[in-house]
Amino acid sequence: MSDDYVKVLDHGFVGLVDTMGDDDAVVQAARVSYGSGTKTVNTDRNLIRYLLRHKHTTPFEMCEVKFHIKLPIFVMRQLIRHRTASVNEYSGRYSVMSDDFYIPELDDIKKQSTTNAQGRGEEFSKEAKERTQNFMETVHNQAHDTYHRFLKEDMARETARAVLPVSNYTEAYWKCNMKNFLHMIHLRADPHAQWEIQEYAKKMYDLVKPKFPIICEAWEDYARDAITFSGPEMKFIRDYVIGDFRDNWENYLIDTYYEDVGESLPEAEKKLCSEYGLSKRELNELKEKLDGGNIVYDAL
Repeated sequence: MSDDYVKVLDHGFVGLVDTMGDDDAVVQAARVSYGSGTKTVNTDRNLIRYLLRHKHTTPFEMCEVKFHIKLPIFVMRQLIRHRTASVNEYSGRYSVMSDDFYIPELDDIKKQSTTNAQGRGEEFSKEAKERTQNFMETVHNQAHDTYHRFLKEDMARETARAVLPVSNYTEAYWKCNMKNFLHMIHLRADPHAQWEIQEYAKKMYDLVKPKFPIICEAWEDYARDAITFSGPEMKFIRDYVIGDFRDNWENYLIDTYYEDVGESLPEAEKKLCSEYGLSKRELNELKEKLDGGNIVYDAL
């Protein structure tokens, strides 16, 4: 298996077989009239971060990623729901289906959750888990034996495959632009998603990240690791957590960075930006969010 392919689950894999574009392609699309090399790398990075932060996502559609995937049919059915992708799946009408099927590890066999209709809950005993694995293997073997017996009797492949379970492995080529790829990752790598699709999503992202490092860095900061508060939640935060924002902001910064910059608020803000990796524009936007959008700050 090459470096662009990684193993997933017991018999599956993900391979990044092709990409179109890179970080610079997004920058060019956003600026339209500017060619490559007319801006510094740091400025390009800030532009990409600005686009993602403010959900100006059309330029990210200029980049594409294409994968070769082997995965259980029930996982494929979750991936296929992302309808903006182009998909070509292995055909059970034209070809004989794989004999590989998925059996969960013992740690992944759990009771139905009582709080989440789509999730797993409490543990079974080890004995119950082992019985489950053995039963799954027996059922799968019987299904495949029946499938191959039908084929030997010259039954049409499109009919014979009906006996195969959704744990059977299939293969597909899956292509998507970066905007919708990151949306898929945001949903399918989330801890609330089914564990098996999480594993595929995480491996896909790990393969893509080195090809689009600035885009992925920005997505991690503004999507994966970010939290959105509702209007009522923000009102509570402003009323009971922040209080009088203007006074608290200045007092906090001067008290925190007094030893480094004295009583200079601009220098204290520069220190905060450096410590937390914020640009001046991001700092101004943070002030607006916390203050309820009542103050307009100069942007870079």
